[in-house]
Amino acid sequence: QVQLVESGGGLVQPGGSLRLSCAASGFSLDYYAIGWFRQAPGKEREALLCISNYDGNKNYADSVKGRFTISRDKGNNTVYLQMNNLKPEDTAVYSCARTYYYCSAYIQTFSYWGQGTQVIVSS
Repeated sequence: QVQLVESGGGLVQPGGSLRLSCAASGFSLDYYAIGWFRQAPGKEREALLCISNYDGNKNYADSVKGRFTISRDKGNNTVYLQMNNLKPEDTAVYSCARTYYYCSAYIQTFSYWGQGTQVIVSS
C-alpha cells in the first residue's frame, strides 16, 4: 500500500528552523520524484522543492531559495525538508507527494499525497 506520512511540523519563532520528514512506504524512492508543497490559509497550494534520481533537486519557489533544502535518505525511504530562517509568511500546511521519475512544478502530476503537517511561524 502506497503511503506518505509527513511529520516534524509545529510552532517555531521567526528565524528558527524545522526539519520536516516525508516517510514513504509501499514503493521505492528510486523510481519516483517526491515534491514538497505548502498551502497557507486562503491561498492556493504552492510547489516548493522536489527531488528525483532522474533530475536531481529542483526549487520552484523563489520565496524559499537559500532557506529551504530538500534531501533524501534511501535507507529510511524518507525525504526531508530542512527549513531555516523561518518567517511568519511560511506558516502553512506542508505536504509531500509522489510523481513518476521526474520532478514537476505542476501539482496535477502528483498522484499520491500525504496528510500534511502544520507549520506555524510566530513569536
